[in-house]
Amino acid sequence: MMILELAFTASPERLAARPAHRSFLARLHQEGRLLAAGPWADDSGALLVFDVERAELGRILDADPYYRTQGVEVAGIREWAPVVGSVS
Repeated sequence: MMILELAFTASPERLAARPAHRSFLARLHQEGRLLAAGPWADDSGALLVFDVERAELGRILDADPYYRTQGVEVAGIREWAPVVGSVS
């Protein structure tokens, strides 16, 4: 599993790109590649949990222009190995 952390700044471009990005995320979720995603409560960023390998995450990031939109920064990418709880 891969964890993606985003950092946001106030940007009209980010807000304009968000609906298409969320549609893309909904499709990834339906396909089982995205387990959960959402913004921090203060909208300073977001956390996304993917059930993919690192190479596949790279392809996902390349396919969604949101990650290259002004106001969106990929703050971190980490592999995660949960030991408690159901995440599938």
